[in-house]
Amino acid sequence: MKLNLDKIKKEKTTEELLQFSIINIDKPTGPTSFWTSQFVKKSLNLRKTSHLGTLDPIVTGVLPVALNRACKLNDYLMHRDKVYVGIMRTHEEVEESKLKEEMKKFIGKIKQLPPVRSNVKRAERIREIKEFKIIEKNGKDVLFFSDVQAGTYIRKLIHDLGEKIGGAHMIELRRTKASLFEEIDSVNLYDFEKAFEEYKKGNDEKLREILIPGEIISEVIPVVQIRKDVVKKCLTGSPIFQTFLEKDSEIEKDSKICIFSGEKFIGCYNVINSGDLFAKPEFVKN
Repeated sequence: MKLNLDKIKKEKTTEELLQFSIINIDKPTGPTSFWTSQFVKKSLNLRKTSHLGTLDPIVTGVLPVALNRACKLNDYLMHRDKVYVGIMRTHEEVEESKLKEEMKKFIGKIKQLPPVRSNVKRAERIREIKEFKIIEKNGKDVLFFSDVQAGTYIRKLIHDLGEKIGGAHMIELRRTKASLFEEIDSVNLYDFEKAFEEYKKGNDEKLREILIPGEIISEVIPVVQIRKDVVKKCLTGSPIFQTFLEKDSEIEKDSKICIFSGEKFIGCYNVINSGDLFAKPEFVKN
């Protein structure tokens, strides 16, 4: 079921949106992802914020920041593909045809060992590279495009490519898409600050423009509708029973779903499908 996010947003007050929204920040080079998230938190005087996927300080681009209760959506949103545009420098002159040939070999599932300077355990992992291609080549500098599985290290990808062509390193990187969030819909920190200043003066128009309602989760995992008369019970943490559903669901066991009553978001659940029990709550927006 496709929900009308514009309608949902329009019917909420700004204060309600601030409790359950995401801001798609265009992070500049310099600040860390954590600093950027904290900057949004302090500016808007929020209880909590969190960023969806870390960007190194030198990397720019799409950094969605979840506000308050929307932080609970991170696990559902962040494990999706990421798209990057960057510049690598080869250590030797390499024919474009040869470079294209070697880059193609990385498309598909690859093994990747996280860099020494990373926040995760250094264990080899399988990651999928969907696209890895040249946009433009100028001598040793190569503008490239990559569409990769979440958790892929682009710097390591370039390093591993370099081992096939006499060496290469990344000199610039920009994320243009993370999950559902794209560069074209992002807001830089300067415009975010301006929107916040206008909000403090009583004009919330610009701030509302950049607030993405948390109900966007409905575009990531399947929506299941429940009856209106069981909403209160579900908001207290009750499991979802088959009798709660507006209509029978054929969603498979262990699938992640989001429960709605009309356009009211109830929470995210894990499908059990055992007897009368349909799903158990993982996050309830009460």
